[in-house]
Amino acid sequence: MMGAGKTTLGRRLAAETGREFLDLDREIERRTGVTVATIFEIEGEAGFRLREMQLLAEVAPRSGLVIATGGGVVMNPINRARLLACRCVVYLHAQPALIYARVRHDRSRPLLQVADPLARITQLVAQRDPLYREVADLVVESGREAAAIVNELKQLLPSPCRD
Repeated sequence: MMGAGKTTLGRRLAAETGREFLDLDREIERRTGVTVATIFEIEGEAGFRLREMQLLAEVAPRSGLVIATGGGVVMNPINRARLLACRCVVYLHAQPALIYARVRHDRSRPLLQVADPLARITQLVAQRDPLYREVADLVVESGREAAAIVNELKQLLPSPCRD
């Protein structure tokens, strides 16, 4: 889910475990030369989701990589199948109020440019949570110190998650 800490925690976990880190949204921005918000504006959500699906297909089979996906990646059944084939998927679960507190001033999130962003976040969590749980090997609660979560992940990652 957006605002759960995927990028922050993923980057830190990768550094502490000697893996490469890749944030799908940032990689799409790097490749296109524009922001995710601009892609949404020009191509709509469908255009962005197609780019996201293509990039996930490219990077998911790689080993030694910590990937931070976009929040809506699980909405596509093809993406869920790709995630299920990954060595280990961690779902960083966050309550809607925490997500809202983290992203309420962030104007770069196209799905939250609505009259009631908290209601939209609550709706997105309700839609996405079961799908994240479907593909996750581990579910970890967000909202704590990054170091504590990363240490927990390093302890909890089962051996199939390790190279």
